[in-house]
Amino acid sequence: MQFLVIGGDAAGMSAASRAKRNQPETNVTVLEETMDVSYSACGMPYNIADPDRDIDDLVVRQAQVFREKQGIDLKTGCRAETIDPEARTVQAKDHTGQKLEFSYDYLLIATGASPVMPEIPGIDHKGVLPLKRLSDGRSIKDYLAGNRTESAILVGMGYIGLEMAEALSLRGIHVTGVTRGFMRNYDSSIAEVVQQTLAQHNVNLYRDQRVEKIEKRGSSLAVVCNDRDLEAGMVLMGLGVAPNSGIAGDAGIALGPKQAISVSRQMQTSNPFIYAAGDCADAYHVVTGQKTWVPLALLANRGGWAAADHICGKPVEVQGIAGSAVFKTFELEVARTGLSTGEAEAAGFEPASVTIDARSRAHAHPGAESIRVHMVGDKKSGRLLGAQMVGKEGVAHRIKAPAVALHAQMRVEDFGQTDLPYAPPFSPVWDPLLTAANQLMKKL
Repeated sequence: MQFLVIGGDAAGMSAASRAKRNQPETNVTVLEETMDVSYSACGMPYNIADPDRDIDDLVVRQAQVFREKQGIDLKTGCRAETIDPEARTVQAKDHTGQKLEFSYDYLLIATGASPVMPEIPGIDHKGVLPLKRLSDGRSIKDYLAGNRTESAILVGMGYIGLEMAEALSLRGIHVTGVTRGFMRNYDSSIAEVVQQTLAQHNVNLYRDQRVEKIEKRGSSLAVVCNDRDLEAGMVLMGLGVAPNSGIAGDAGIALGPKQAISVSRQMQTSNPFIYAAGDCADAYHVVTGQKTWVPLALLANRGGWAAADHICGKPVEVQGIAGSAVFKTFELEVARTGLSTGEAEAAGFEPASVTIDARSRAHAHPGAESIRVHMVGDKKSGRLLGAQMVGKEGVAHRIKAPAVALHAQMRVEDFGQTDLPYAPPFSPVWDPLLTAANQLMKKL
């Protein structure tokens, strides 16, 4: 069997490795347009924060290891350009410009996502940089090493922007953030804590800003917004990402939410011989049961495994996602899982919500920090729909409990009865999540 994979990061290399383990006799070929494979993109802000760390520390496994130890025909610097589903071939071009053609019995599209770079004047100026691929992280570190940069503007303040605000501040760079909407998928009570923390660390945040152009002014870059001009030595674009689904759409493969490639729970596309996984593909949401697109690292790896298993004849099904996410900015841990109130309303639920402030440890135990919990439930069914948390400790791992509850479709009442562990260094007797659940029950 000839198994061809387009894309050599999380989903692609997970699938390639899994197929080789399942059926060592399978011919596995991977086409990766860059020279980097299998790296931790999520670790880039923390690497950039340390000028002495090599960006290549983030590479999990070198390309040569896949070739020599696993027998995978990994072709770096090879860009897939078109798919011919009838002939079951992929046309590609290598780094020298030579045109190549690859045949397949089964194809996996794992092309990931690309940073959103709006078509505004000046976005191609030197010092205007995105952060998505390892090559982007390399460019940022090179730019900071070669240019005296005392200030930076972050356009967009999503997860990457908030993580980079801390990373750049740690390097002594003054940070300004501009955004049209701040933490839109979080309740305002959670976003308020994050904004206060940014201010405490001298990060200026300008909301409701539309970037109109970027200008070169002497040695600085000016970001011209709808009601203000801001100048800095570097501009980081963090306006989110979009799925790289063009090659699939051009081949007549069905697309789903946000133009991501539509896949079944077996990661199969509308073509039975073509699969898709990772940030280019959609997923089922375990709360709504509907298709959604949320780029997640765990889903990429899990989807790659599932595609390889299914191709090799093993029955498999990916249950779906709850949209669980966590990030760190300065001393804060911020996490969410499931639906916000607005998302719940849009999905047809009748949501009720509650926000509580609690402590991370027992009241008499030293070092306790404040934790804010926002929890959402459904008035009609009593189901738990989502939870969000922010605090200086005890948030990142605590969010796992409601995430599991969402997969189990638990009611708020049932979640409030769960036997969460207690010891003074880790929690009050009534864990903040249990307190939130009990308060939410009063509104259902």
